[in-house]
Amino acid sequence: MEEPRQTLLLNQLWELQSANGFINDADIKRLASGFNLSDVEVEGVVSFYHFFHRKPTGKYSIYLNNSIVADLKGFHRIKETFERETGATFGSVDRTGTFGLFLTPCIGLSDQEPSALINFYPFTNLNAIKVKDIVTQLKKGVAPETICDIPADNIRYTPPGNKSVFFKPFEAGSAIERAGKLGPEKVLEELKKAELAGRGGAYYPTWKKWDAARLQPAVPKYVVCNADEGEPGTFKDRVLINTQARSLVEGMMICGYTVGAEQGIIYLRGEYRWLQHKLDEAIREYREVGLLGRECAGLKGFRFDIRVQIGAGSYVCGEETALLESLEGKRGEPRTKWFFPVEKGYLQQPTVINNVETFCAAARIIETGTDAYMQLGIPGSPGIKLLSVSGDCKLPGIYEIEWGMTVAELLELCGAEDPYYIQVSGPSGECISIREKYRRISMLDLLARKDIRCGGSFMIFSKQRDLVKVLLNFSEFFKSESCGICTPCRAGNFIIQRKLERLSLGLANEKDLQELKSWGTIMKNTSRCGLGKTATNSLIYAMDKFHDYFTGKLDKEFNGLNQRFDMEGAVKDYEKYKI
Repeated sequence: MEEPRQTLLLNQLWELQSANGFINDADIKRLASGFNLSDVEVEGVVSFYHFFHRKPTGKYSIYLNNSIVADLKGFHRIKETFERETGATFGSVDRTGTFGLFLTPCIGLSDQEPSALINFYPFTNLNAIKVKDIVTQLKKGVAPETICDIPADNIRYTPPGNKSVFFKPFEAGSAIERAGKLGPEKVLEELKKAELAGRGGAYYPTWKKWDAARLQPAVPKYVVCNADEGEPGTFKDRVLINTQARSLVEGMMICGYTVGAEQGIIYLRGEYRWLQHKLDEAIREYREVGLLGRECAGLKGFRFDIRVQIGAGSYVCGEETALLESLEGKRGEPRTKWFFPVEKGYLQQPTVINNVETFCAAARIIETGTDAYMQLGIPGSPGIKLLSVSGDCKLPGIYEIEWGMTVAELLELCGAEDPYYIQVSGPSGECISIREKYRRISMLDLLARKDIRCGGSFMIFSKQRDLVKVLLNFSEFFKSESCGICTPCRAGNFIIQRKLERLSLGLANEKDLQELKSWGTIMKNTSRCGLGKTATNSLIYAMDKFHDYFTGKLDKEFNGLNQRFDMEGAVKDYEKYKI
């Protein structure tokens, strides 16, 4: 089955954006004619994604990360330095058309903040002197790719005794060769025995998803890798792509062999464009040695190939049905859940969607067998998990832990500095207090123990941090990233941000706290997709676990007329420009 022409729309939009710095009216009309769409339909796709612009973005487009970890590490100083050195303000282009400054949420470099993308090349660990030097070189015509940083992998910990699963050497073809000897049914048995579950946070059993797709009579079938790692504070998939692209490719191959698919697609987030060459090199290597293509890996009748699709900046595309819409060249809006993707996914055909870590884990399990894997972890939660750790700690980076490690052990390993508030699984996850440091990290959810099921990140905040400021950053993120298609999410995120602003200014009362919880419940129960359903998780957890902190923020003599004078805001311009 040939993919419809519209699936090429994102690629052509990227070509125009990269070549011209924006997409003009003539481009819209030409694309509409070429894809047999209306101008409005093409305009709708362009307007949905952060990285497509209708106005010039300058010779050098600078996207500065404004996530909470960046904020803690000096974001505002870096922001001011970029503005001063370029002569532009954020959200605009300087008068010469040289520099365009834009803010963007997490770019997957939380272990190396402050960070930015310049023409989509990474610049990390920024300070005022470094920014000044970068801008000076760009003014001289130096290409960003020649002076950009090579982000460190920062693999801080692997299980002792050479028990690493993800980061040990990987021989191309080893896993798919064993899968061929096992056969599809035995592959599923291996994954079932290993209790591998989706590592994006949902923890749906991988073997069940693959088996459901295998049993679908419709053809063709597709394998899609969700590499749209957009959850703030998460960067484990970045490191896997950079270091383990071959095991990712092989995990997708094993899935294709098991379910009967011939085509794989890696949906790589736009922020990781600088990593695309790693995937392209691995795919090219596999094709050249006969591991991709016809008679793939020497398995009679097995044909499989992989292509990479670059996203264009949209957090909601991490939701699997929104990702499918984006792959089809449309706005990345979540679908109404009439069918599971394994029934009707990409192009309405059976589709398996897993994230990078899941495919890499599947390849490793098949490569070495489940016996070795089952020796790691704890009963009921075997194996390992990758965690992205950032924030107030001495050693931010990647931690490959065995399931069953306690939060206290992890905090000690990373050198946490006066930990107080810990955000697990990104802003849409759960927050815990230091009083919960003896909880285990596992796939179990026992009523007596309440282990933590972590999707992949720990953001650590010390007692000196303002929790409302943290939650405001999360709220602004969800408000900006909401696709706006359903009212609870669209309106709820806006209202919650306003309530938190009142709390931050000392103008809130007890009723505001009650309404925050009420809106959180409404969004959780009535939103169309996971973004709206989980956007207030952190807030509600925090209000319960840090109750005294929140009540201490209230205006005890509230009469509806109080105003707080913002001294910092009043003198901001003076402090900025004084000599």
